[in-house]
Amino acid sequence: MSYANTQLKLNTGQNFPAIGFGTWQDKDAQEDAVLEALKAGYRHIDTARIYGTEPAVGSAIKKSGIPRDQIFITTKLWNNSHHPDDVDAAISASLADLGTDYLDLYLMHWPSAFARGDSMFPKADGKVQTADIDYVDTYKAMEKALKAGKTRAIGVSNFSLGEMKRLVKETSVVPASHQIELHPYLQQQSFADWHKENGIVITQYSPFGNQNEIYDSGKNMGKLIDDPVLAEIGKKYGKSGAQVALAWGIAKGCSVIPKSKTPARIKANLEGDFKLDAADVKRVDGLDKKMRFNNPSESFGYKFYSDLDGA
Repeated sequence: MSYANTQLKLNTGQNFPAIGFGTWQDKDAQEDAVLEALKAGYRHIDTARIYGTEPAVGSAIKKSGIPRDQIFITTKLWNNSHHPDDVDAAISASLADLGTDYLDLYLMHWPSAFARGDSMFPKADGKVQTADIDYVDTYKAMEKALKAGKTRAIGVSNFSLGEMKRLVKETSVVPASHQIELHPYLQQQSFADWHKENGIVITQYSPFGNQNEIYDSGKNMGKLIDDPVLAEIGKKYGKSGAQVALAWGIAKGCSVIPKSKTPARIKANLEGDFKLDAADVKRVDGLDKKMRFNNPSESFGYKFYSDLDGA
């Protein structure tokens, strides 16, 4: 199997494998899937408290026999633990479930806060109960976890440009990474440029766009991975359209985190780490439709992405 094993550099100096393994959804299949991914050669695993997959990830890493320091682990703080007094307990719970004493990267999953408590989705009258907790204060509590050695880097996910600018201005640690929806149909080039200027690596979630059945907005159109331009480029390299989508993200200096529970596809996604010619990168650049598939603004009671494409 051939893949480039591309490594990005975070602003902490850490190596960050450009291709990671996503563990959102299919909770019961994740231990086997992560073990398969590690055997295939993945060394970057992405999970989150809300996924419920941290124990499976921890178990798979243990079973793999691969030394902890050879695996880059990312997890995320959930919205019900945004109060500064709750962050330490939240990261400690994640560490316990993952069976490790440090994270490589800890992200704030969303800028929005839910009511404090054990419920992941606290509701009243069918609506999520939000909380008036400033993401800047939450992030400052994450900075303390960084200082305490519980994580080697911190960052965020799903922030707008205005939120990112304010965060960088009002805190003392520039996020190492920002995890956002980004793919050939939602390229957000000026937003990506801002991250480069500020030394923040983007991690692309849903790098296959509307491949995920959960995204209602992507159901009445062709799948991104079947786009004829991607397929045509793929033929030149003996690759699929999906692999070209991943290679495009890596060519843009991003990390990509495809997910799968099928062994053949797990391996195929890893082989999406290959070098695209500059002319082919440009052709994929031309596919932007400013189409965002993931926007839970209504259900979360918070206006996300207000200054971004596809909002």
